[in-house]
Amino acid sequence: MYEGPVQDLIDELGKLPGIGPKSAQRIAFHLLSLEPPEIDRLQAALQQVRDGVRFCEVCGTVSDQERCRICSDPRRDRTQICVVEEPKDVQAIERTREFRGRYHVLGGALDPLSGIGPDQLRIRELLTRIGNQEDGVDVTEVIIATDPNTEGEATATYLVRMLRDFPGLTV
Repeated sequence: MYEGPVQDLIDELGKLPGIGPKSAQRIAFHLLSLEPPEIDRLQAALQQVRDGVRFCEVCGTVSDQERCRICSDPRRDRTQICVVEEPKDVQAIERTREFRGRYHVLGGALDPLSGIGPDQLRIRELLTRIGNQEDGVDVTEVIIATDPNTEGEATATYLVRMLRDFPGLTV
């Protein structure tokens, strides 16, 4: 255990996903070795994220506007929605430059053991988007791109059951 602010920094870094105690300590000591201007830039970047980043009101991905650039782009195919778990999944698919539709970020996957059920995800918003047309255009195809793990498969199965009653919708 270290004293005061150093231990506080290690503790806070250790709360980040994938960062254990040793990694948190290593990062903390790296930060302590930085010059003040470098620390100032890191602090400014964190503050910009805190103050300027929100979730898109349509799809739920991260954005600095009410609507993200994808949902605001009139060239995107409004008849297709690709359902993903997290904003990072949107970026992974976008890097392929193959999908030209829009997205819907659930904010996670079903995981009853962790207390995450349908009400904790953005499933209701997805059903509303499909039922109410997407900017005046019917959604005709939903692509489910959840993670290939137990939680992702359970989420995909649940979504298929929820979406099969929409007429003219391909899942």
